[in-house]
Amino acid sequence: MSDKTILVVGTYDTKDDELTYLADVIRGQGGGVVTMDISVLGDPAKPCDHSKHEVAEAGGSSIRAAIDSGDENTAMQIMAEGSAALALRLYREGAFDGLIVLGGTMGTDAALDLCKALPIGVPKYVVSTVSFSPLIPPERLPADVQMILWAGGLYGLNSICKASLSQAAGAVLGAARAVEKPRFDKPLIGMTSFGKTVLRYMVSLKPALEDRGFEVAVFHATGMGGRAFESLAAEGAFAAVMDFAPQELGNHIMGSAISAGPDRMTNAGASATPQIVSIGCYDLVDFIGWQEVPPKLAGQEVHAHNRLLSSVMMDAGQRREMARAICARLAPAKGPVVLLLPGEGGNEWDRPGGPLHDAEAFEVFKAELRAQCPANVMLVELDAHINDAAFSDAALKVFDGWLAEGSVSKG
Repeated sequence: MSDKTILVVGTYDTKDDELTYLADVIRGQGGGVVTMDISVLGDPAKPCDHSKHEVAEAGGSSIRAAIDSGDENTAMQIMAEGSAALALRLYREGAFDGLIVLGGTMGTDAALDLCKALPIGVPKYVVSTVSFSPLIPPERLPADVQMILWAGGLYGLNSICKASLSQAAGAVLGAARAVEKPRFDKPLIGMTSFGKTVLRYMVSLKPALEDRGFEVAVFHATGMGGRAFESLAAEGAFAAVMDFAPQELGNHIMGSAISAGPDRMTNAGASATPQIVSIGCYDLVDFIGWQEVPPKLAGQEVHAHNRLLSSVMMDAGQRREMARAICARLAPAKGPVVLLLPGEGGNEWDRPGGPLHDAEAFEVFKAELRAQCPANVMLVELDAHINDAAFSDAALKVFDGWLAEGSVSKG
């Protein structure tokens, strides 16, 4: 009897030997295996547990439609959609505990959709010839995916690629055995922030919310953290959110690669989750530190955070655009929204006398927020800085009001 079962996915018509090797390693370590074929033209040497026909039909199409499309990209998207739908259904039925997908560019393209369909906490491993490649945009990466380069494995088995495959097989089985999945036995608060050198509200808010019977998850708003936050918000996993660091939205609209995707600041509203929102680091655009400053931001002041990450200070016009973007994303929200506006600044560096202080540009931003604030959003202006105790106190006052009236529940 195996203790954990791994779903092994790939194009069995061209990668049968490699996928079979993965499955054999998993079984050799005491794990169970379920196989899924996402081929289009050919067939595996032995039938898979879930055939290519079942995969295509799970996405509302067919292998015949994929073939008749006459286009490999269209065909693989049919298989990507079907494999994602089928894998999610199988997981909900308890058919497997972890996932491993093998592929080149075609298989990796499908793998990203498949992994994104599964909840956070399900071990997801992609073995790919393009792992860590700039071919993969940040917005395609599921929040908790693991990748390993399929070195030397483009065609056929050899000792080099077996090293990658065996590591990946052991990793996904070990993860399935070791993972402590989110239990959600306490209501969860989702909070966005950065490190304590720039934003500090979580230091006091986290224990205060825990004392009220809630669990608090703080997401680092540097692209992938925001993706995880939005993924959980879309599932309705949060009792409420304190989305105090919207910088990823600014990154996105200014064209930075450090993006959480176009749906940043939308999913909590769509799921009717109560939101307290603020402006932490709204005025900074992060970009990859070892790359050139994007042309749109050329000539503006740059703060080098470290060798990986630098931040460009927004000018007044860009801050006006950011204010509009925040308001536009909050306007469709189905649940209550409070926008806390700390009038003395939104990060430690922008205090009067600080290295990134720009009073005039901040006034432009605040004026635009007031002008564009939608009717469903309560704008609360504070005579405080975001790192002052008064800001955290104001957030708790809103939260406690929602708790008292039942907008936020412990049930």
